[in-house]
Amino acid sequence: MIRMEHVSKAYTTGNPAVNDITLEINQGEFVFIIGNSGAGKTTLFKLLLKELEPTSGTITVAGQDLGAMKRREIPKFRRNIGCVFQDFRLLQDRNLYDNIAFAQYVIEENPRVIKRAVPAALASVGLAEKYKALPSELSGGEQQRVALARALVNKPQLLMADEPTGNLDPQNAWEIMKLLEKINEDGTTVLVVTHNREIVDAMKKRVIMLEEGKIVSDVSEGGYSHEA
Repeated sequence: MIRMEHVSKAYTTGNPAVNDITLEINQGEFVFIIGNSGAGKTTLFKLLLKELEPTSGTITVAGQDLGAMKRREIPKFRRNIGCVFQDFRLLQDRNLYDNIAFAQYVIEENPRVIKRAVPAALASVGLAEKYKALPSELSGGEQQRVALARALVNKPQLLMADEPTGNLDPQNAWEIMKLLEKINEDGTTVLVVTHNREIVDAMKKRVIMLEEGKIVSDVSEGGYSHEA
């Protein structure tokens, strides 16, 4: 699903944000990316979305060489990737139905498909009855579930979550992680960037730790430490 070979990303000042990373993530894996602030996690995330270009190295996602990809091909490529962020990024002036439908309007999906897919996506995160509600009427946990539903409505091969529990209390954080685990069990590859030590230690998934742009640990059933 993801292959990075000797990938580096250097900005104009300072050390490389990503430094000679070689990495492979298979279809169907659940992987945590951890590390302190400045370790390179966000840069790695943006490289995989082709929001940034590497200074050197090659990146392949879902069989596509990002280096050979033309600009006009990027939107189609991103349709296969669902993204969830710490700050939810919902459209505040639209109800839940329209927030999720927006992801399908962007890819010009058939209206009849949208009418089926949006309620199903909301039902999958336990919010079917709140489809008319505005984001401001929901709790933080509910808003993140809507963000998950939006990320999944186009049936992506890969789901990438950047600090998905960062703004949530422990109970809601665990509910989101259980949803991500179920999504993974249904066949979607899941990549989660997080600082949440408790969740990483408890879930026993593959854990990749970054320090100063380099992979310093890659453990198949790891925790939030080098010794895991």
